[in-house]
Amino acid sequence: MARLFRVAFDPRVETHLIADEGEIIVDEVRRHWMAIVPAILQLVLAAVIMVSALWVNVAYAWFPVLVGLVVAAVGGHRILREHMDRFVITNMRVFRVHGIFAQQTATMPMSRILDITVNKPFIGRIFNYGHFVFESAAQDQGLRLIRFVGRPDERDLTIQRVIQRSGLRTSMVPVEADDDD
Repeated sequence: MARLFRVAFDPRVETHLIADEGEIIVDEVRRHWMAIVPAILQLVLAAVIMVSALWVNVAYAWFPVLVGLVVAAVGGHRILREHMDRFVITNMRVFRVHGIFAQQTATMPMSRILDITVNKPFIGRIFNYGHFVFESAAQDQGLRLIRFVGRPDERDLTIQRVIQRSGLRTSMVPVEADDDD
């Protein structure tokens, strides 16, 4: 059963690689666990609603059970949606794969990344997550905001290293001052 779940609900990011050009995954980023906290609270609410059926007239007990099941289904869908959302850093580009039944893929080559803003809200600083905002020369892009990235500072450095190693940005060599005094 676990294998069936893994096969059915895995975004399969490897299928999006340009393997014949030597593209390799540097980092595959899953959503931080804080992204599913609202959905977990929704599941708790569904359980409370269904348990409330114990104190309702037997003829009407089906209603809170039905409402609880709908709330639980929506919460489960939200958890699955977050599980299927992946942000991938390769040696050539960054891309995001998301969607449960229909998948969407947004790609940005490393050469197009002009700026990365790492936004860490207060609670994100506590639990070590943040949000990436990518700026590129294109105005409208499919890959602009990546939310709930765990260890955002490390991942930002990973992207900067890949850009640097690819030769897209040059290094400055410090000029030594003359000691003619």
